[in-house]
This record gives sequence, structure tokens and C-alpha cells, in this order.
Amino acid sequence: MQFARILRGAGLPVGPGQVIEVLRALAEVGVGQRDDFYWALFATCVTRIEQKPLFDQAFHIFWRNPKLRERLMAMLLPKLEAESDQAQKGEPVATRLAEALASHSTPEAAPEREEVTIDASLTWSDRELLQEKDFDQMTNAELRQARAMIAALRIAFPEVRTRRFRPDQTGRRPDQRATMRATLRSGGDTVPLRFRSVRYEPPPLVVLCDISGSMGRYSRLLLHFVHALSNDRSRVSTFLFGTRLTNITRALRHRDVDVAVAQAAAQVTDWSGGTRIGQCLHEFNRLWSRRVLGQGAIVLLISDGLDKDAGANLAREAERLSMSCRRLIWLNPLLRFEGFAPKSLGIRALLPYVDELRPVHNLTSLVDLGKALARPMAPRGARRTGRLQEVA
Repeated sequence: MQFARILRGAGLPVGPGQVIEVLRALAEVGVGQRDDFYWALFATCVTRIEQKPLFDQAFHIFWRNPKLRERLMAMLLPKLEAESDQAQKGEPVATRLAEALASHSTPEAAPEREEVTIDASLTWSDRELLQEKDFDQMTNAELRQARAMIAALRIAFPEVRTRRFRPDQTGRRPDQRATMRATLRSGGDTVPLRFRSVRYEPPPLVVLCDISGSMGRYSRLLLHFVHALSNDRSRVSTFLFGTRLTNITRALRHRDVDVAVAQAAAQVTDWSGGTRIGQCLHEFNRLWSRRVLGQGAIVLLISDGLDKDAGANLAREAERLSMSCRRLIWLNPLLRFEGFAPKSLGIRALLPYVDELRPVHNLTSLVDLGKALARPMAPRGARRTGRLQEVA
């Protein structure tokens, strides 16, 4: 049960049901063989292959070297190296696992002196370091600070010209209807002239966020970012997609971010599943584009571009989406890697039709996104040419 608490504290969805299944599995295989014991726990506690590295680290630290937990009680370490088998030797332990082990450790008798190699450094970080830290490497306390900083972000969207007009006595366009109404009020004795001018408004914003398993923690934190945008301005539409498309615009209008995210998660049935980007974009273009992409909307596509269908029909749907909006910005967390290259078919299919390709993996990237949205836009052809040359 304590091992299950540590896994849950480190981020794995291990609940009472999995603990019961572990006990049933151990009743069948026994605890005499180390490999049988490992695979019994693995088969019942791990639901996705992405969880295997974290489970392996927790298993080897908790079951093979329990004395290391006492060191974690004395100091919080972002990285440490535990004595283990050849496969685990020298591998840094995840920050969330170290935090979970330290918080769930229980006092034990004083152990014998044993040399353990530890790579120690401070776990606290000030505001500047927190802004540069990757979302996936943050501790639970740092994630709470990051959510508070995201809620305080404000983005000044540039206003664009619309087809509507507003009353303006300093305007140059005469308003014939307003003039006629004013004339009727005066009984026709005088003709007070009324004028109008073009109305400028921020363009609508549409967010398409990938919630597949490969996006992981980025999707949840970016929902806090989208919630801040939805409560700071009007005409924000939000869609989540994995294997299907889900409209969560109404859920994110709630003032409480926790309630809004919980309501949004309750509507989604394919969270942390596969990704069919082409199919979801086709559904959006067919059912929603005419409703939400009017008046030159800006589209934020949040995805790593890893498509389960290997980019089938993705290029055609991305081209249609690009032609329907004023600006298509692709936010990809994979750009945090220096050696990033567009190798997957999904990324190659999307690249020719996006206006901007930006990283989204820490607070600094969100601030840079806000600055980019506030700048005037260059012609679409020039933006795409420069961006493709930069990626190449």
C-alpha cells in the first residue's frame, strides 16, 4: 500500500482497485522470484508504456534499496543516482518520484554505514529559474506556483478592422440612419448630421489542444493558460482532441479554474489516448469552422504532431483550416529539444500550412507567445517562407 501511495504521489494513476489487483496477482505468483514479483506489479500498476521509466525507478529504489529513502527524508533532491542493476545505474530519478518518496517515507532504525552516490543540488528555485524550467520536470509545489503565474498572464491582442461601424462624431462617414432618426426627433426643423467610423476589435481566438498520452502534463497546464484567456476576453473557443473532437468552451467559462478543468475533463472520453489529428481537424472543419472562424480568427494548434494515422488526410485538412483563419500558430513542446527535426509524417504534413511554429514547454515560452500575438502580423507568404527556412 505504501508503494502504491508513492506511485500515486509521483503521478501514476494507482488507486485502491489496482492495489486489490496487486494482492490477487501476488497470491497467484508468490514473492519468491524477483522477476515474477516485478511483472505482477507492472501488469497491474502500469497502464501506459510512457509510465514504465517512472515505475522502474520507483520499483528499484523502494524494493531494492530502501535505505536510500532515509536520505530523501533528510534532503529534497531533484536528481539522485541509486545503486541498482546495470540498467538503472547512473540514471537520474525523476523529481516527482523523489518528492513522493520523501513525503511517504517512514522512520526506520538507524542503518549501517553505506556509501551511496548522490548528485545533490537545491530543489527550490526563484521566479526566474521557475520560468525556464520544463513543465514535465516541475515538482508539485512548482506546478502550483506555475498555475498561479499562468493565471496572472495577460495578453494584449492587436485590434483588427471589422465590417461593422460605431457612432463617432469625429468620423468621416455620414450615418444616414442615425441622421434620419435625429431629424424625426426634432420634427424636421433641423437636420443634425451624425457620423460613424469603422469598429476595431480583437480577433476571435480558437484553441485546438492535443490531449493524447504523448502530451501528458503539458495539456493540463495549458488548459490553465486557455482558462486565463477565456476569462480575460470574449470570443474564445476551445476544443480538445485525441481520437475525437470535444468542445469545452462552456466549461472553461467558469471563474474557478479547478472547477472549469474538472468539468472539461468530465466531458472528454479519450484523455491520454491515441491521436488522430487528421480526423479531428476534418470534424472541426466540417462542423465548427463556419461558427467560430469568422472575422479573421486566430487559431492556436497545441500538439506534438505525432499522429496515429501517420498523417492521413492531414495536409488537406490543415490547408483548409489555414485558409479559413487569419493566423495559424502551432505550439509544439518538442521544439524544446535542440536537435528537433521534422521527421514524423504528421509534422511534415502540418508544416507547410502553419504561419508560426513555436515551443510551449515552460513559462517563458508562454510569455513569448503573448509577445508574438501582440505584434502586428507580416504578410502570410513572408511568414511561412521565413518559418520554413528556420525549421529546415
